[in-house]
Amino acid sequence: MAAGGFPTDEMELTRHLVVSDLARSVAWYRDVLGAELEREYGGTSAVFQLLGQWLLITTGGPPTEDKPGLTFDTPPEGRVSAQLIFRVPDAHAAYETLAGRGAAFLTAPVHYDHGETRAFFRDPDGHLFEISALD
Repeated sequence: MAAGGFPTDEMELTRHLVVSDLARSVAWYRDVLGAELEREYGGTSAVFQLLGQWLLITTGGPPTEDKPGLTFDTPPEGRVSAQLIFRVPDAHAAYETLAGRGAAFLTAPVHYDHGETRAFFRDPDGHLFEISALD
């Protein structure tokens, strides 16, 4: 445990992604990614559980009193500053399942000599996801 009480065992981490269309994204995260919708609120936010983690999606917005100078927006096209990575037992099986649900992969799974197979896909707003399997 870190000095000063942060972090502690009682804390949880939530990943937050900004989306342009909440209804479209709720459907994608639920139906394609298989996340469990916990709740929606305010017409601008939805909270999911995914592999024991919290995932918050919200529509964008202008600066607020507690985050002055910051505008929440979707990632610019062709740019990535973060991604969510799923370590899977079989990249090809995960690829087939997700593609069958409508995930748009950049390529089929690619095997690397260092013993890893990876494939990347994006959500409707361009957030990057990776499936990765070790040999």
